[in-house]
Amino acid sequence: MTPKQREAYLQQLLALHAELSGKAPQRIEPNRTDDARVGGDEDEQPLNEMMQAIASSRNRNTDGVLARVVKALGKLREDPDSFGECEECGDDIPTGRLQAMPYAEFCVACQGGKDGPKARATRRKLTDYT
Repeated sequence: MTPKQREAYLQQLLALHAELSGKAPQRIEPNRTDDARVGGDEDEQPLNEMMQAIASSRNRNTDGVLARVVKALGKLREDPDSFGECEECGDDIPTGRLQAMPYAEFCVACQGGKDGPKARATRRKLTDYT
């Protein structure tokens, strides 16, 4: 990888770091806004729980990506020659993958092995839920 390419990835990572650092965590609304109110709309409770789960998942994902960005920035600063190499097999991570995710730690093959078969499973029919 050329120094010019590394510089482009550095700028991309710094912009992503600034974006993620400046983002406030998703607000997780309480299920009940009024302690005195117990009953109410029966559809409200599941909807609130779903919204809480979505917000919580987004917050965890943002934190995870931010940690990976910080790790990639450290790698660029401390050992720039190893930036863009798969941490598992040592092969170069394809340029397209690094352009999409400059914080990628593994090549596609190694990442697929880490994710396991469950992550690759897709629905073939609308009624398939596994």
